[in-house]
Amino acid sequence: MTMALARDRALLGSIAERLREARARTFLLVSPLSDEELHAQHDPLMSPVIWDLGHIAHFEELWLTRNLDGPIEFVEMPGLYNPFEHPRSTRGALPLPEIDRCREIMDAIRSRVLARLGHTDTDGANPLVRDGYVFRMVLQHEYQHNETILQTLQLKRGTPYAPLERRALPPALRAPSGGMVRFPGGAVEVGTADRSEAYDNERPRHVVNVRPFFIDVDPVTNEDYLRFIEAGGYSRADYWSDGGRRWLAESNAEAPKYWYREGGRWMTRVMDRSGPVPPNHPVCHVTWYEAEAFARFAGKRLPTEIEWEAAASWDPAAGRKRRFPWGDEPVTPELANVDQLGFGTAPVGAYPRNVSPIGCSGMIGDVWEWTSGDFRAWPGFEAFPYKEYSEVFFGDEYKVLRGGSWATRPGAVRNTFRNWDYPIRRQIFSGFRCARDA
Repeated sequence: MTMALARDRALLGSIAERLREARARTFLLVSPLSDEELHAQHDPLMSPVIWDLGHIAHFEELWLTRNLDGPIEFVEMPGLYNPFEHPRSTRGALPLPEIDRCREIMDAIRSRVLARLGHTDTDGANPLVRDGYVFRMVLQHEYQHNETILQTLQLKRGTPYAPLERRALPPALRAPSGGMVRFPGGAVEVGTADRSEAYDNERPRHVVNVRPFFIDVDPVTNEDYLRFIEAGGYSRADYWSDGGRRWLAESNAEAPKYWYREGGRWMTRVMDRSGPVPPNHPVCHVTWYEAEAFARFAGKRLPTEIEWEAAASWDPAAGRKRRFPWGDEPVTPELANVDQLGFGTAPVGAYPRNVSPIGCSGMIGDVWEWTSGDFRAWPGFEAFPYKEYSEVFFGDEYKVLRGGSWATRPGAVRNTFRNWDYPIRRQIFSGFRCARDA
């Protein structure tokens, strides 16, 4: 066996194992749910969980069987599970299968995929297959739907969702710093040249001249945010942009989502656990407008997307970029609060290695962090393998979030990963940190 063939077989074997592991996690998350709960539309913002399962399977069938050798036939499978044909708010009315039938379909598709995998050449000329890109794309798709399912389960009607498995989170090793750290500025590499895993919107790698700035050492905590609330932050129009004031008028919000008053104090709920708002955890479930208003209250601003990536990845002393804040070592639940099974945020300072070159803590995991910018293409962007993943969303409707959350799987987060959503969304696991000019 040649070295290239051995490498190819090892890569495909690793991909097969990761596909099995991803599916096992998906089934672990949904296994506590009854068929009725799987089919319920728990909120108009979210699909029934059974729709997500079918969509995961049919996306896999499309890209790992029908589109594998090209030309690309469709970018989303036509029918029940096409998100462009069926907006989320309408999916509860679709004739979705019972869970036993859904699992049969998922298993049958997976069998075809694994059989096809054994005849795939990852060293060939096809850029879709080269270095296993399309398989990692499909894996990340399932990982991302896991997080979407967890958003739905947090919104679940009736009895709160109770996980079958829960990982204990570490304690805080220090108090939140409350301070800021200075980024010195200069020429910084942003984005990536990777074509084995990164999405098209992360590319290309390019150099940007960044002005010096200050950025929070830690994400904004619940205690920080409580000060904003107690100072009348939700009633002070001068803290809010025009869009923020419109959102306030429509939502009547007075605190982050899932916070509520009981006995004169603020409480919160994460899945099946309720209790007092933990002061030293990152604030979670806030809109971009809430983050913007808090920053104005604090005499700061939200970081730009480039500033966030520079603070997370660029080592000014070495003049090089890191894949993760701590270096190039892959993310694990021991390094950062990711991978779902902690079912909630951890205290700030609980992961001492999760520190960027300039000293920012917790930039991977716990909460997605809002940045100030709109979701736009990097200079030299090329859509691949289909424009409907990123290109159709570029513009001023969406704001960018970075860094992943406790609900993000390790294979779907890195310093260059770009998430995006409407600025009014807060069912997502979203928080933020602030910046200011140097």
